[in-house]
Amino acid sequence: MNADNELLINLDKLHTTELGVERIKRNLSLDTDDVVDWCKSKINSDNAVITRNGKNWYVNVDNYILTVNAYSYTIITAHKEKK
Repeated sequence: MNADNELLINLDKLHTTELGVERIKRNLSLDTDDVVDWCKSKINSDNAVITRNGKNWYVNVDNYILTVNAYSYTIITAHKEKK
């Protein structure tokens, strides 16, 4: 099983911490309170490129990079892609 399939299969386990919510909202200038749902929709989109490097998955989608722990499915951080 490749990494992107594993992440997509376990999308329902995706979560983050209270600090993670604040960090992601600040980094991405999001106007939503449901950061986890926003991230799930981005990860599940057709143009998401999912790679695994060590203990983390990196999801590159719509000029954002989301970092997800591969073991706990915790969204660690997200930031805008530097151009």
